Amino acid sequence: MRRSVGKVLFVAGSMLAGLPVLAQTAADDPSKPSTAPAGARVYIISPADGAALTAPFVVQFGLRGMGVTQAGSTAPDAGHHHLLVDASEPIAPGETIPADKNHLHFGAGQTETRLDLPPGKHTLQLVLGDARHMAFSPMLASQKITVTVTK
Repeated sequence: MRRSVGKVLFVAGSMLAGLPVLAQTAADDPSKPSTAPAGARVYIISPADGAALTAPFVVQFGLRGMGVTQAGSTAPDAGHHHLLVDASEPIAPGETIPADKNHLHFGAGQTETRLDLPPGKHTLQLVLGDARHMAFSPMLASQKITVTVTK
C-alpha cells in the first residue's frame, strides 16, 4: 500500500510540475495576464460578416486550441467568452473586460447567445477572458464583424 501511495504522489507531483503558465499566472500573480497557448484563436461562427438579420438572432462563438470554462475557473488553457456589441474602445491584453451593455459576459461557459438589437448597423467581436475576466496575452479576439438588423 505504501508503495502505491508513493507512486500516486510521484505521478501527481509530476503532473503539477507540468501545468501550463495559464494556471500558474492566475494563481501566482493576479496582476499579470494569463498566457494564451500558441495557435489558439477565437472567432464568430455565425452570423456572417455583412449579414442582414431580423432580431432576435443567434450569435455562435468559436474557439480553437483552448477550452471553454466558467468564470473563476483556473483550468489550464481555458477561458470564457465576452461579446463586444458596438464597442468603440478596443480591449488590450491583460485588461479587465468591462461588464456593461457593450461588453456582454458569458461566465457560465456559454458558446452562443440570442441578441435582440434595434434596427441598424451593429458591430460584434468576441474576446476570450480568463478566470478574472482579463483578456489573454497574446490577445484572443475575433475579427470584428458588422451586421445589419432590418427589424
